[in-house]
Amino acid sequence: MKKLLVAVLWAILASPFQLLSQTPVKPIINSTLSGRVTDRTTKEPVPGAAVKIKGTTHGVSADEHGNFNFVTGQKFPYILIISSVGYQPVELTVNGGHVEIPLSPAQTQLSDVVVVGYGTQKKSDLTGSVASVPAQALRSQVSSFERVLQGSVAGVQVTQSSGQPGSSVSIRIRGGNSITGGNEPLYVIDGFPVYSNNAHADAGVTNGPSINALASLNPGDIESIDVLKDASATAIYGSRGANGVVIITTRKGKAGRNTVNYDGYYGVQEVTNTVDVLTDAREWARLKNEARVNAGKTPYYTEAQIAALPQGTDWQRAALRTAPMQSHQLTISGGDEKTKYAISGNYFKQEGVLLNTDFERYSARLNFDRNINTRFKTGISFTASRTRAQVADNSIVRALLLMPPVIPVYDAKGRYTYQSEFETPLGNPVATLVQETNNTNTYRVLGNAYGEYKILENLTARVSVGADIIHNKQNYFIPSSLYKGANSTANSVATVGTKTAATWLNENTLNYVKQIGKRHSLNILAGFTQQAFRSESVTASSEGFVTDLLRYNDLGSGSVFRQPGSGSAEWALQSFLGRINYTLDDKYLFTVTGRADGSSRFGKNNKWGYFPSAAFGWIISKEKFIRLPDAVDNLKFRISAGLTGNQEIGQYQSLSTLANNNYFFGGNTVVGFTPNRIGNPDLSWETTAQYDAGIDLSLFHNRITLAVDAYYKKTTNLLLSVPIPFTTGQSTALQNFGSASNRGLEISLNTDNIRGDFSWNTGIVFSINRNKIISLGDGVGYIISGPSIAQTGEPLGAFYGFRTNGIIQAGEDVSKLPVYLTKNKPGDQLYRDFNGDGVITETDDRRVIGNAQPKFLGGVTNNFAYKGVELNVFFQGSYGNQLFNQNRQQLEILSGQQNVAVSALDRWRPEKPSNVIPRAYEDPASVNSDRFVEDASYLRLKALTLGYTLPGSVTSKARLGAVKFYFTAQNVFTWTQYSGYDPEVSRNEQNTLTQGIDNGVYPYSRSFTGGLNVTF
Repeated sequence: MKKLLVAVLWAILASPFQLLSQTPVKPIINSTLSGRVTDRTTKEPVPGAAVKIKGTTHGVSADEHGNFNFVTGQKFPYILIISSVGYQPVELTVNGGHVEIPLSPAQTQLSDVVVVGYGTQKKSDLTGSVASVPAQALRSQVSSFERVLQGSVAGVQVTQSSGQPGSSVSIRIRGGNSITGGNEPLYVIDGFPVYSNNAHADAGVTNGPSINALASLNPGDIESIDVLKDASATAIYGSRGANGVVIITTRKGKAGRNTVNYDGYYGVQEVTNTVDVLTDAREWARLKNEARVNAGKTPYYTEAQIAALPQGTDWQRAALRTAPMQSHQLTISGGDEKTKYAISGNYFKQEGVLLNTDFERYSARLNFDRNINTRFKTGISFTASRTRAQVADNSIVRALLLMPPVIPVYDAKGRYTYQSEFETPLGNPVATLVQETNNTNTYRVLGNAYGEYKILENLTARVSVGADIIHNKQNYFIPSSLYKGANSTANSVATVGTKTAATWLNENTLNYVKQIGKRHSLNILAGFTQQAFRSESVTASSEGFVTDLLRYNDLGSGSVFRQPGSGSAEWALQSFLGRINYTLDDKYLFTVTGRADGSSRFGKNNKWGYFPSAAFGWIISKEKFIRLPDAVDNLKFRISAGLTGNQEIGQYQSLSTLANNNYFFGGNTVVGFTPNRIGNPDLSWETTAQYDAGIDLSLFHNRITLAVDAYYKKTTNLLLSVPIPFTTGQSTALQNFGSASNRGLEISLNTDNIRGDFSWNTGIVFSINRNKIISLGDGVGYIISGPSIAQTGEPLGAFYGFRTNGIIQAGEDVSKLPVYLTKNKPGDQLYRDFNGDGVITETDDRRVIGNAQPKFLGGVTNNFAYKGVELNVFFQGSYGNQLFNQNRQQLEILSGQQNVAVSALDRWRPEKPSNVIPRAYEDPASVNSDRFVEDASYLRLKALTLGYTLPGSVTSKARLGAVKFYFTAQNVFTWTQYSGYDPEVSRNEQNTLTQGIDNGVYPYSRSFTGGLNVTF
């Protein structure tokens, strides 16, 4: 049966290739042949590629430009065999003339090298769970590189928190571990560890979505991204490895290849969806009248006034636009046997689909490596960037949705309307977008230099020193012409803030590599590292300016000065690390890793933590006593276990601190201090124990590769604010209490469906994760934050509220119905009375009503190529996750004081009773209930790219290496039942407790770009 299945599968996969290879050709006597070998993905030449005539000894090597020539006595047609290390071999029937031969990267070959902590390993030698981002995904047109992880790596959940250009991204690798601590992975950029904390690049002045600190790194500079997921792979990073590690390697020069490359694109963006709200002024006026009448008041409009109303204002349409985006990158790279270099410069600008919002980046990078002699080499990786973003105010989208359609954008004099005339205090959101200054400017320098000396034949010492410096300046200015709410001043207000954060790093490692006979292989790593951080910030503000012309540039000209602010923070980390990789008979793989971290962030009794791990790999396919089908190229089993930590809790949390307060004595204001935190000398990091078992399988000469991992993680010593007796002077104290778990399954499948002139390969990733809170400490059952709850037995990201039970209908006996807020009239919302006391209360009748955790995530990529034409199709999706739609919650408050959703047309009325939407009422309550929890599952055509590379016969005449034209569409279409702007959203960005809330989030966009890639 096994042989039959293998034969059928082989026939399906191989038949298209066999048909192509059987195409008859007419013999040609002329024996001259020329050609060019290129990388199918990058279109760069493949120097040194071996080109051989099948069945003969005739063979040549491609030169540094990938060109080769044959002049033999061999008659055409004949078959060429083209091969190169790291590429899939190709057999091609040739007929003379000039041929273009694209080679596909052999990403599934076991000889491929992946980057791991403090080194590299062959895929065949890996015992841990490590995944690489496909090369095609790295070329996406995105503002920050984290976005390319979405749907490309199993077990990685990526959430775009906002559609604001340059906004932050939230990433979870194998689920979230912490409730109040950090959940983002550690990023290692060319050997420099960086945590994605946007607060390091935020002076606290800008009002709006956070700008991503990692967007300062140009995605076009990245050569590879490797994701370390299990404890065996991440324990080498100790107290920072619990949330996974993402290793980024930037492009470096290659010996014998001096090239100049330009890659640029230009495109446009448009909003993917709008929220359905009333734009008919007359319909809204009738609703307002109805709300007043139901509240016992007289109507606001007469029928004559309603008839005279204009059509109505579509506020979303007034604020949205088609926005351009562009990128231009120039890279110069090359080198020889001793020196390799890569220099690049990039300009990127993305304007937002909301008026006057954008993100702009200038960046430059230098990678330089030099072999001083046979024993000593050195190098540097250095990048500098400047980003600028004009940010949409947090209130903008909410105001666009809630501003009544009877309010015009401009008044009768052609000026912006100042505010809504109704009770809800809304300023003109279009005016705010256009006139408000709300920008953030970030300068970043990240550099790492190393020296490597071979002490003995098998022993190498490496020392590296690096620094990461971020300087952020934010400007916020509200002109006097804007209304910013009932509590704001009528005068203009200006605020300026700066923050500088600097990190330095020193790493010292010894690496011993030894092959002992034919059976034993040993690789030992030992090291000592130290890292320190310091930040300083200052803010100043004033108001009451005589003129708005100077904006934020002259705070001294304000008539009222607000209280300034400043701050400083530091932390330090020292570490000892070690790893032993041992291989027996090239089929039994052992890895033992350990790290000891001493961190200043924790209590004096727990400064040091220890993080061990162990892993075993067994290459079953190399065993002689196990007979596998001939189709099996490789079969490996992996198992690992270990401990990792999480130190992301901020600074000084273990110490007692004081807070300043203002007091009045004798008519004067004086400053005093009061305790605001109780110290905890035993405070320690959260510890995650992780167990992983995996199988790697390749079939049919690596045409099919499969990786399957099952894992279990348990995080203990959660950092929580635990209630303490009030006699201490405080209500809570930060302590190590509680635990949470994640368990899941990951599948990665890659297939080469067709090879040859026409090729087709497919990549599929699929992952399941189940998160659960096991304990929140003694006597603590839950933590509530708005509509979110962390509760024992439930997953993180759960929603909490009332369960609806229909609408009270006319004629019902209201005395038998449970009462909420003393109202029980026909058309009012009913809620479930779980304790049966006849009264709906916050304490007894709220329940878990949904959660933001998906049941599974997936992505499917198909790459098609025929000669110079390429097509890439990428689908990505999420199933089973829910969102709490606070936009809808606000829009279904039928008060007549703000705009409402179109669903309000189906509201309860005596003549048209509804069992879903309550009646209009002038003073309703905003209630967290299951009515606003929506299924946010989606399937998205994430990217569609069509490219064409000019033939070498054309480009060679112009003395060009390669010329490629491409068109890309991103976020092309989304299939979803969610009623909001987009199902991929999180108002609270990287916060795990309050994830999955949609409230006034900047809308998403789809983009269409055309580009050119030229290599000289």
